[in-house]
Amino acid sequence: MIQKVRYFFRPNSRPDVRRILLVESGSRSLIEGVIPHLVDAFGEVPIDLVTCFAGAPADFPGKVYRVMNYPTSGSRRKLYRELAGNDYQVLGIICSAEPIMTKWKWMLAYRVPAAVFMLNENGDYVWVDRNHAAIVADFVRFRTGLAGAGAVRTIARLLLFPFTLTYLVLYATAVHARRALRQITQ
Repeated sequence: MIQKVRYFFRPNSRPDVRRILLVESGSRSLIEGVIPHLVDAFGEVPIDLVTCFAGAPADFPGKVYRVMNYPTSGSRRKLYRELAGNDYQVLGIICSAEPIMTKWKWMLAYRVPAAVFMLNENGDYVWVDRNHAAIVADFVRFRTGLAGAGAVRTIARLLLFPFTLTYLVLYATAVHARRALRQITQ
């Protein structure tokens, strides 16, 4: 388990970056904008990409893994093993407001033993480690609607959902029962 969350418990020690894996789970422009910053920060290291889009980003030199090529659970396990064996030191995931590849990015963050950073739609990023846990928690609260004025509304919706669902099911049952009864009596 410790291998899968590398650098979380040792946040001050950053890896010697020889290889980077990016998960493109947002707009193509985000990944194209972050690649020059990664080159500035880490130098000319190989960068690979996991994406759901058909083409590769402009001038992307690395290997591209397309999630559509891994439709079965067996093929996905094979991909996870291959990526874990590629010795990535850094894994970057886009956490924009777009719900693209949500399950993929978190599974890759869990399965690939690398230091993880989250990138938002503004190009800002934060390392996912113990020192930045408060920032990551604020980010998650904001994305789930549990921050600010929207928090009360979101919590109220969650609390009212069972009652709303029960009402709708009872109403649909009554309507269909009345209709069936009318058809029988005619």
